Amino acid sequence: MKARIRKIGVWVEETHIEGGRSISPPTRKAVAAAVIENPHAGQFVEDLSDLMEVGAELGGLLGEKAVAALGIAPPEAESYGKSAMVGENGELEHAAALLHPKMGAPLRVAVEKGVALVPSSKKRGGLGQDLDIPLGHKDAAYVRSHFDGVEIRFNDAPRPNEIVVAIAVTDSGRPLPRVGGLTHEDAVGEDGLR
Repeated sequence: MKARIRKIGVWVEETHIEGGRSISPPTRKAVAAAVIENPHAGQFVEDLSDLMEVGAELGGLLGEKAVAALGIAPPEAESYGKSAMVGENGELEHAAALLHPKMGAPLRVAVEKGVALVPSSKKRGGLGQDLDIPLGHKDAAYVRSHFDGVEIRFNDAPRPNEIVVAIAVTDSGRPLPRVGGLTHEDAVGEDGLR
């Protein structure tokens, strides 16, 4: 099954000043999101494998768009996350089917490597509702400077029979991190933790 995409949005957020201090180069987060038709809205369907396939398709498409929006090569991506919001006629399990079984592999290709779990969230919402995408280091989950998030919204989505699916990628961690722990520079990235 191919995703029935109504629209795609791409955002780049740059932080130039934090806590009154200049950030140079600025920290950057990109989000690519798609508004898709939910083929199972308003009905209970046992087999959600079609949504899993759509998740794989969107993992590659949105991951590539987010990396391109940052203007970086895939290995330069430092953190990632994914999220989905179903409209009122959808189930949270529809979001889970998109995000979990198959989305990660093509996203990891888009960011080159990515051995850490991809942070995720799912929710139900309506037109103009904010969607938060959690972020974590792509290769080492213990890198605290990359525990973060980013928020997006479409003013006209999700409609009751739609799902908003988003992938976020960054080229850095939070601005001015000071909570200690493993650093990006010291991360080995073999076990997904350190």
